[in-house]
Amino acid sequence: MAHPRVVVPVLGLALVAVLLGLGSRGLSSRAPVTAELTATSTVPSSYRALPVGASTPSGTRRWGGRTYLYSTWTSAWVAPAHAFSQLVPSWTATTPAGAWIQVLVQVRTSAGTVSSAKDLGRWSTGDGVLQRSSAGSQADSIARVATDTLIAGTHPLTAYRFVLRLMRTRGRSAPVVHTIGAVTSTPPSILPTTSVPLKRKAVSLAVPPYSQMIHRGQAPQYGGGGEAWCSPTSLSMVLGYYGRLPAASSYTWVPRSYADRWVDQVARMTYDYAYRGTGNWPFNTGYAATRGTSAFVTRLASLRMAERFIRVGIPVVTSIRFSRGQLSGAPISATNGHLVVLVGFTATGNPILNDPAATSDGTVRHVYNRAQFERAWLGGSDGMAYIVHDAKHPLPKRPAGVTAW
Repeated sequence: MAHPRVVVPVLGLALVAVLLGLGSRGLSSRAPVTAELTATSTVPSSYRALPVGASTPSGTRRWGGRTYLYSTWTSAWVAPAHAFSQLVPSWTATTPAGAWIQVLVQVRTSAGTVSSAKDLGRWSTGDGVLQRSSAGSQADSIARVATDTLIAGTHPLTAYRFVLRLMRTRGRSAPVVHTIGAVTSTPPSILPTTSVPLKRKAVSLAVPPYSQMIHRGQAPQYGGGGEAWCSPTSLSMVLGYYGRLPAASSYTWVPRSYADRWVDQVARMTYDYAYRGTGNWPFNTGYAATRGTSAFVTRLASLRMAERFIRVGIPVVTSIRFSRGQLSGAPISATNGHLVVLVGFTATGNPILNDPAATSDGTVRHVYNRAQFERAWLGGSDGMAYIVHDAKHPLPKRPAGVTAW
């Protein structure tokens, strides 16, 4: 259940999506390839799209004992409204058999100094050819990487640009990246006071309850089994809400005696082979986007902001951290990192959560104290959230002064 790093509360938010890649460095330049990067017809309103064309053919590259044709794309520099110290990417992509993508990013300081390209993941829909993975620790004087998050050094960052490499084996179709973006943030010095509810009217979304604990010991090759699957179990609840769970044909590998077998499949499809866990944030939203939804990682400033999503029918997956006695009624006493699904609010404004750490599906739903939960969320992960929605549930309007979700 633990995410690999602890982060701090968030101040500014900037979610910007661009469609892009970077010129290759130190790679051979043989026969040109035809892999292309294309845009979808509809881009979520919280993303800013840049013009897209064909990616630059670059040549061939050996990886994992195979030879790949690859092409690249580089975005324009993106300058969020506020300087930032952290960046988490998101993407929506299609990777046919034998294809995968590599996501890199460069950042720039106010002095104009540019970092080296930081690898934020090698990703594919399946795991037959590529074992999707983060790239481990990387650091220079400007920024470092912790699994799925870029973190500034001593100076604030003012801009970033993405780098994509599109890889395919010869004779196979190229991957297609539909959207790519990032949430950027800067921690405040203190946590805000507990937020006030938008409305004093109860609301509860019909999100199916799934327990991660009933999967203890299952598929231990994917992060140790169900006891560590809070993120894919939470994601499964949201996909179930939209009727977008994995097809039964995709989890025939899971013993029929297991309950909620789709959770095992989601854990497999979000597993990071380098981090050795299922809690890589963009890997979770990247998989969700392959199930006919729009999905991205963001950070929200309060439960009041999250309530806007609930009121339009969009559940919110949230990342929390708390010590013993800090979250009354929780099925676990403490955690360094845990994912839960916000599904509603009581009439008094207390949040209703589907908490996958419950011992059974029937005990997943909990009501937590608003102040305690908000502190565990904002103080534990800077208000990190997975936003997953379908065409029937468009994103809510942003409040005044908020430039992106």
